[in-house]
Amino acid sequence: MKPILTLDELIHAATHFCVIDSRKNHIDLIGVTDGKAVGTYVEHKFQRFLQSQYRVEVGSSAKGIDLPGEDIQTDIKVTSITQPQSSCPFKNARQKIFGLGYNLLVFVYDKQDANNSCTLHFTHCTFIEKERTADFTITKRLREMVYDGANKEDIIGFLQDKNVPGDVIVYNDLADEILDYPPEQGYLTISNALQWRLQYARVITLNNRVNGIVNYEW
Repeated sequence: MKPILTLDELIHAATHFCVIDSRKNHIDLIGVTDGKAVGTYVEHKFQRFLQSQYRVEVGSSAKGIDLPGEDIQTDIKVTSITQPQSSCPFKNARQKIFGLGYNLLVFVYDKQDANNSCTLHFTHCTFIEKERTADFTITKRLREMVYDGANKEDIIGFLQDKNVPGDVIVYNDLADEILDYPPEQGYLTISNALQWRLQYARVITLNNRVNGIVNYEW
């Protein structure tokens, strides 16, 4: 019987997958320039790779994330090294301050096409625990403000200045929560849009200096 997938095994499997698939000719991707199509191809390929070795729950659009198992709760993101970013569903403003609510597994690739071949050289593989998936700049400043003795009005003013999505009620609730439970330091850059825009330039260069973020680079 196949073993149950754990987070440690997920990280190990992801790095192994990167090494193996960097050597392959991905003929189905020759000439494909749509980053979303490349991402879907890699995500499905990695999910099949996991299912061949582990007992693992694979998500669907209804589940919200790619690996929704209770002990895994991880979404797979695939992005080009030329602009390492992706989108994710917007749920509420708390995600920008307290994290997305799930882990991220990020594959960063460099795609090279020739007449009869396509290589996907995976340059980075990064696992980000859910506690680290908030916005870097906002959490850094909020933590400083709480440490310096900021009051509720100070926090609300900062959230407004940073255009954190929400109204007066949202800001009041967030300010109370921030003062009672200061957020962990996040390491993503999260831009406002109809969907959150996640940028990974900072997180993929941390070289394992931060607890909760595991980086591999080739």
